[in-house]
Amino acid sequence: MTRTSLFYGVLIGLAVLPIHASQGNDMEKVIPREVLFGNPDKSSVRVSPAGDRISYLAPLNGVMNVWAAPADRPSEAVAVTKDENRGIRIYFWAYTNEHIIYLQDLEGDENWQVHAVHIKTKEDKILTPFEEILDAEGNPIKLPNGKKLRPRAEIQEVSHKFTDEILIGLNNRNPQYHDVYRLNILTGDMELLQKNDEYLAFLSDDDYKIRFAFKTTPEGGNDIFKPAGEDGWEIFDKIPMEDMLTTSPMGFDKEGDSLYMIDSRGRNTAALFSLDLQTGDKKLIYEDPKADLSGVMMHPTEKTVEAASSNYTRVTWKILDPAIQSDMDYLNSLNDGEMYVISRSLDDKIWVASYVVDDGPVRYYLYDRQKKEAQFLFTNREDLEDYSLSKMHPVVIQSRDGLNLICYLTLPYWKDEDNDGRPGEPLPMVLDVHGGPWGRDSWGYNSTHQWLSNRGYAVLSVNFRGSTGLGKDFINAGNLEWAGKMHDDLIDAVNWTIQNGIADKGKIAIMGGSYGGYATLVGMTFTPDVFSCGVDIVGPSNIITLFETIPPYWAPIMNVFTSRVGDHRTEEGRKFLKSRSPLTFVDRIKKPLLIGQGANDPRVKQSESDQIVKSMQEKNIPVIYVLYPDEGHGFARPENRLSFFAVTDLFLAEHLGGRSEPIGNDFEGSKITVPTGRDHLPALKESLEKFEQ
Repeated sequence: MTRTSLFYGVLIGLAVLPIHASQGNDMEKVIPREVLFGNPDKSSVRVSPAGDRISYLAPLNGVMNVWAAPADRPSEAVAVTKDENRGIRIYFWAYTNEHIIYLQDLEGDENWQVHAVHIKTKEDKILTPFEEILDAEGNPIKLPNGKKLRPRAEIQEVSHKFTDEILIGLNNRNPQYHDVYRLNILTGDMELLQKNDEYLAFLSDDDYKIRFAFKTTPEGGNDIFKPAGEDGWEIFDKIPMEDMLTTSPMGFDKEGDSLYMIDSRGRNTAALFSLDLQTGDKKLIYEDPKADLSGVMMHPTEKTVEAASSNYTRVTWKILDPAIQSDMDYLNSLNDGEMYVISRSLDDKIWVASYVVDDGPVRYYLYDRQKKEAQFLFTNREDLEDYSLSKMHPVVIQSRDGLNLICYLTLPYWKDEDNDGRPGEPLPMVLDVHGGPWGRDSWGYNSTHQWLSNRGYAVLSVNFRGSTGLGKDFINAGNLEWAGKMHDDLIDAVNWTIQNGIADKGKIAIMGGSYGGYATLVGMTFTPDVFSCGVDIVGPSNIITLFETIPPYWAPIMNVFTSRVGDHRTEEGRKFLKSRSPLTFVDRIKKPLLIGQGANDPRVKQSESDQIVKSMQEKNIPVIYVLYPDEGHGFARPENRLSFFAVTDLFLAEHLGGRSEPIGNDFEGSKITVPTGRDHLPALKESLEKFEQ
């Protein structure tokens, strides 16, 4: 596990009362939001390094915590953490085999602290207990809202060679850059390995040696440096801007003599290579001419690549090491859907496998490689099995300029009885736009698709240009195309559904989070006649102010944003970005809009939603604004998530004509506020008045 992989993930990298009780007809059975968006029963299953225990996330008093059990007696699981607020989302086993390491932030601020908890004593230590960053004068740095800027810890490396220690990155000295520390998880002692006032990230090996450093170029590319003597660095490799999002080192072989790289240079799709660091010889391991490398199976200690995958319309795996062929054949025979090996013991004798389908919960198995036996553990959402769910159809839609747009369409199953992806008559539709934008939609179970199709809507997700996984040409086709050709792709896909009798032209909504929220605002302003309504979740309204308020630790990658979106640092760039910002064209909004925002969002600040709401109010344009004081970039607490989707349920039913579930008790435990617009939904106003009493 390396901080470099986490960094690239950032770039590419958010008691219910059912209605219409079934009377033998599943079409009338409304799936409660709690079943779809409440806490899962169990998720994130891991096997301990020794293979003698399993762990997973599950609710404790309604809050997601880590549970652990003997591997052969999973029913004896007990909670080993006791989070009482946001729930734990990121955790892993330490190589002591007796500790769980997890990360937690404060009310969505994404300034993670590292915790270590002993699975038997339940002693929980905050290993990075720092609460403030000081400026040059020794004063705490404060955010615009007056709160202190808290340091952010990141996991740099976890190696089986050092059971008591991990490497972390920490920006408590300089908020823009992470120093690298060697951290003892038993004592909390920290040793500075690499002071950093310059580099974006580092790549380390299993011996906890820092092997490479990364720095973005003014053009938005990435220079890779290697150590050169006393605290010095020299250039090792250069990655052009065009390949920045599809080329990166990902780790080393067992001896540390070869570097594994994802690389798209000299080609379109990102392939997997090994690079001999002594001779410079480069060997191709895996490639797919239609899609980028998307996954790798690697032996936990031998560091040999055993299998690799890519994802065009569906994930496909290629076995590269015959030693695992019989294991994979056996596991693939157990269940339908896409199978993933998600955790392995250090001796590689015990695996955890998951099975993903589009119309049911994830199924988890514990597999003993020596016995060639797999034990079913549980599903992630058992209540889903009480309902009929809809199938997700991959479809390839051509853009107006000839690009293939990989899309996913879900229809109410009772409107698509022959399962051909075509309803008997056009349906109201929701266009669900993914965030990033450097991310992608994929096939599989999707709670939003199931919720909306259950309400009677067609649901379409589009991998517009700029989406990842489909080659660098497709990503780079989105450069400088926010609110331009990226939005044209969405419109082209919508028009395809209309032309093929899928969507009712007069009843189409647009919805999404982060970039998807921005796309919603673009839809409301740039193409105001296409959509009947919009739901914007933590979406930026002004790209200039978005860039001016980024978290300090994003400053080292600013050139990536400016090269691909536009440069707010120049007069010409600001003029361009203003022309691509929905805030500039608020007066064009003429259809209902619902906005959801977290007050502590470090990426898309509350001011992004505040300013467009204020502008709409000044122009007497109706808007419903839902604000959560204890959330960040998306809604992590299930109580908040349920309350927002309850509002959205009513909002879409009002403007698209689908069915909905009453709000019922879905505001309980939530910190929901509605600063403006409650009068636009009478049921919302009534529920809020009861909730606020």
